[in-house]
Amino acid sequence: MKRFISFLGIGILFGIVMTKSEAISWYRIYEMFNFQSFHMYGIIAVALLGGIAVNYLVRRYEIKTVEGDSIQPTTKSFAFKRNLLGGIVFGLGWALSGACPGPMYTMIGNGFSIFIVIIAFALLGAYAYGAFSERLPH
Repeated sequence: MKRFISFLGIGILFGIVMTKSEAISWYRIYEMFNFQSFHMYGIIAVALLGGIAVNYLVRRYEIKTVEGDSIQPTTKSFAFKRNLLGGIVFGLGWALSGACPGPMYTMIGNGFSIFIVIIAFALLGAYAYGAFSERLPH
C-alpha cells in the first residue's frame, strides 16, 4: 500500500508538471511539429538531460532500489533501421493524437475523456507488437 501511495503521488506530481508546462496543449504540440516554437523542445531537452544526470548518478554512486536491490543499467546496441521505424510510428501516433503516452493519462485527468479511446488503441498496438514481435525484423 505504501508503494502504491508513492507511485500515486509521483503520478499526480507528473500530471501537475505536464499541465503547468503546457505539455498537454494540442496547440503547443502543433507548434512543435511545425517548428514554430522551442517550448516543447525545451521540455524534451530538460527531460533528456535529467535522464542522463540520473543515469550518471545511479552508475557513479551505485544507488539501490527502494527494496535494496542494485540497479544494473544495460547498454544496448543502436539499430538504425529499427529505431528509425519505431520513431516514425511513435511520432505519427503523437502527431495524430496530440499527445505522447505519458501525458495521455494527464489529459484524462484534465477532463479530455476521448483519450480513453486513444489509450485503448495504444494498448492494442502494444499488444499487437507483443503478439507479432517474433516475426518482425529485429
